[in-house]
Amino acid sequence: MKHRIFALLTALLLLLPLLFTLVACGNTEDEDEEEGEEVVVPAGTLVLNVYNWGEYISDGFEGSYDTNAEFEKYYFEKTGQKVKVNYSTYATNEDMYAKLKSGAGNYDVIFPSDYMIEKMANEGMLYAFNPAETVENFQYINEDFKGLYHDPEDVYSVAYSYGMVGIIYNAAMVDEEDVADESWDLLWNEKYRSKILQFNNPRDAFATAQYLLGIDVNSNDKADWDRAFEKLLEQKELVQGYVSDEIYNKMESGSAAIGTYYAGDYITMVAENEDLVFYYPAEGTNVFVDAMCIPANAQHKQLAIEYINFMLSSDAAIANAEYIGYACPNRLVYEDETYQEYMGEDGMAILYGSEGVNDRYRDAAGNPIDPAYHDFTPEMQAYVNMLWENLKTENSIEVWIHVTAALIVIGAVTLIVTTTVMKKKRMKDYFLHTASDGAAPAKETAPVKEPASPKETAPKKEPTPDGASESAEEKTSE
Repeated sequence: MKHRIFALLTALLLLLPLLFTLVACGNTEDEDEEEGEEVVVPAGTLVLNVYNWGEYISDGFEGSYDTNAEFEKYYFEKTGQKVKVNYSTYATNEDMYAKLKSGAGNYDVIFPSDYMIEKMANEGMLYAFNPAETVENFQYINEDFKGLYHDPEDVYSVAYSYGMVGIIYNAAMVDEEDVADESWDLLWNEKYRSKILQFNNPRDAFATAQYLLGIDVNSNDKADWDRAFEKLLEQKELVQGYVSDEIYNKMESGSAAIGTYYAGDYITMVAENEDLVFYYPAEGTNVFVDAMCIPANAQHKQLAIEYINFMLSSDAAIANAEYIGYACPNRLVYEDETYQEYMGEDGMAILYGSEGVNDRYRDAAGNPIDPAYHDFTPEMQAYVNMLWENLKTENSIEVWIHVTAALIVIGAVTLIVTTTVMKKKRMKDYFLHTASDGAAPAKETAPVKEPASPKETAPKKEPTPDGASESAEEKTSE
């Protein structure tokens, strides 16, 4: 018995780490990084390693413009040199940064967001290629997207796209009165439990709470981040999943009713599901710029410059802008009538008509707050990362405890049932063995007899001190 109990408890203990791992994943839906396949090329062919966001370039799908193939063709016609673009993608700025920082990947062109450009430049991770002097098509970039805070001297980057974050909801699943105020608080509406999607990266996820609460998204006060953390923790039980590009399928298919994502991605989603609606939250929202940069350790810097210049050419820039659905800072794109017609009046209004969206994003004194993300100090970055990890595991630990308790109860019940069955089996075996040796089984049922008359009734026996029983008649005779 003791051996069986010990074995069962040991088995349960061995299962706990696996259970914790499975449950800790909770309702998180992390997008795996898509690695470019190892490229085997003929001798003499240059390989350009490009690292970009998922779904962020026109790739030839269903006959669309194939940007990388067109660059390979263009470069060969221009120089006589064959080149192969080795293209791979990442899900978040943090994923891209971690990979480059660790030295696990070597790339020639990357597409970080504004705050990440600032961070990487400060850490010496970017190559200063001065696009105004080296990139001919840089002249077509709108002046509003030059000299921005993340690259004030226009040394490290060329703007690729820009946009804002908003709320996407399914009008067939969300009641009209719940979106009347066009607020971030829709993401905390209990009516839509398990139908809400949240960002799967700390910067954007925390920002949804910070804009709602009127907290500076670039605050260096840990108490501000604690408030945002508590708000996200309050939301967690309502969230179906923390997502990146998975949001496309979930919103298009109707498996989720509400999500927060980038305006440009909504343009893509609504083409697949006309019930989807978009708004910029009234409390304010993030304005971002993604740009093309060259890592400091790039092996083909000059080839990278050629690629960036090609990306700014009319055909490539328009095809990419149409494919990804984001606003483009390139005049060759947003002034093109074909592009305007393709995006439609509603699309152009969402992408390029967001003026005044952040008028209400102000501090307690009424001063405007910068809605764009800036680089953190190392201390704040570590603190935010810690809060994010705590958020992703907080409720999962509670679930793990309940699952563990349930397993122990199930194990105990199983042990009791098994022990009872085994005990009965041993008793049965014993009786059969005894019967085979000629002895009557101890519990064999006696034949039914006719009731005896009162005179024939045996005298009642009483217990004796030594445990035997004697009849009253025997006592009298003594």
